[in-house]
Amino acid sequence: MTDKVLIVLSCGTDNPNRATRALFFAMVAKKEGKDTAVFLLDEGVYIAKKGIIENVQAATGDKADDHMTYLQEFGVPILVCTPCAKSRGISAEDLIEGARMATGDQLISMACESAVISL
Repeated sequence: MTDKVLIVLSCGTDNPNRATRALFFAMVAKKEGKDTAVFLLDEGVYIAKKGIIENVQAATGDKADDHMTYLQEFGVPILVCTPCAKSRGISAEDLIEGARMATGDQLISMACESAVISL
């Protein structure tokens, strides 16, 4: 069993329940001592754009921003698909603290080394 966990999120404001849940599971993995990373693609890239995550909340009441704050505090990498972001008008300067652009090659490399949870 691997100690690495990769959360891949392909939805954002279009599905606040899944987006919040993905960040929750990343937080749980980190709290359990796993080497955790989050990769955002497709609509998920909006989660890393400044000013967006504050408005994302699950039906259960938990807020995506609370989970993201934990991930940022503990240095969990938040990787944003570069072509997905660019096609949505999001640049590196638009990203929240701790998020950075990444490539498909990086996603595949990380996925090959990790347990992957895709939401």
